[in-house]
Amino acid sequence: MSTDIQALLGDKTELLLGFNSPKISKDRLYVPESDSVDRHFGQSDRNSRVLRNLQWIHNSGRLGGTGYVSILPVDQGVEHSGGASFTKNPDYFDPENIVKLAMEGGCNAVASTFGVLGMISRKYAHKIPLIVKINHNELLTYPNSFEQIMFGTVEQAYDMGAAAIGATIYFGSDDSHRELIEIAQAFALAHELGMATVLWCYLRNKAFKADKDYHASADLTGQANHIGVTIEADIIKQKLPENDGGYLALNKDGVSFGKFDKRMYAELLSDHPIDLCRYQVANCYMGRVGLINSGGASGQNDFADAATTAVINKRAGGMGLISGRKAFQRPMAEGVKLLNTIQDVYLDETITVA
Repeated sequence: MSTDIQALLGDKTELLLGFNSPKISKDRLYVPESDSVDRHFGQSDRNSRVLRNLQWIHNSGRLGGTGYVSILPVDQGVEHSGGASFTKNPDYFDPENIVKLAMEGGCNAVASTFGVLGMISRKYAHKIPLIVKINHNELLTYPNSFEQIMFGTVEQAYDMGAAAIGATIYFGSDDSHRELIEIAQAFALAHELGMATVLWCYLRNKAFKADKDYHASADLTGQANHIGVTIEADIIKQKLPENDGGYLALNKDGVSFGKFDKRMYAELLSDHPIDLCRYQVANCYMGRVGLINSGGASGQNDFADAATTAVINKRAGGMGLISGRKAFQRPMAEGVKLLNTIQDVYLDETITVA
């Protein structure tokens, strides 16, 4: 193993690399491999053009041919505002620099808005897979609301040469039914046109914040993933789980929420971070649909945090990381180094699926 990865893991090294007793056995999973597209989707209803675009994503960048992916997502200019996102490095107000970071950073694909990718598509659509994010939550409505709204059409993404479309559903929100119907229809059309589909499976409800923030609980995010693959997302993007017991916490004081089996907390889950993430993988049809975890906000220990998330995802049976702010909220050379650090975890053959 790379000494650098061990150094970044620090006192978590034994916890994460020495773990080999997951609740859900590796033997039950479809783990990422060089032929993942064939093995996972070869018998599916995806047409040959979808398979070609999925294979292009899998074959691109430093991780090409490994079954793992590293994706740069930059839609934060809308989701979090341009000022909040790009003040640390104003160069990324320029769409071309976003794509350059993805290419120089060895990413499998770049995900961004209609505006960003449309501005540079003629120059780059044939050089790196483009994932067009078709809906967003904008923050100029007062008071701020949490509703994902369409910013363009599936046909627009197809016309600019996109390999895939991406979308967010806020599961648990008052708007979730509209979003679910809208994105299911968009994904069906994208598949018809030959594009792959990526779903940001996020939770959003004030009630999910109780004694802990259960927006990041394994049981609730796992169910969001399960709904996501039901509408035929080809890749699921999810936050790395930080806790568990969301259903238990929400079913108190006479409140009835969802359905669950208490045995799942003993037989399928533990408090180990790899078990928590594996439950997310299990809800992606046991890994047939790849799980990519998000990198999270930029902070003081970005390289260590990114390496830790990558190790957990890989050892849990996930397919990779989609990390944005940690990479673009710093000078480009440092951003490239951070993306390469993530990729080095997936290239390290000594870091195996638990």
